Amino acid sequence: MPATQTDHSFAPVLADRGMVTDALALIEDHGADALAAAALRARSARNQGNLLNFCRWRQIERLIVQLEPEAPTGTIH
Repeated sequence: MPATQTDHSFAPVLADRGMVTDALALIEDHGADALAAAALRARSARNQGNLLNFCRWRQIERLIVQLEPEAPTGTIH
């Protein structure tokens, strides 16, 4: 996978309710660019050497994907 592409196929690990709040705030503030905004925050945290915030924002990226799927997920009856 190229370095610029992110794999969002894993389910997010939610450590606290604040992660959901942050994901919803990004979606409200950035709309379709919410995923990019979360990725930017994760990259910034990584560049600052803040592993905990890096991991948090990566999980929020995954949560945003789950909250705004482009196609149906799961079993369709």
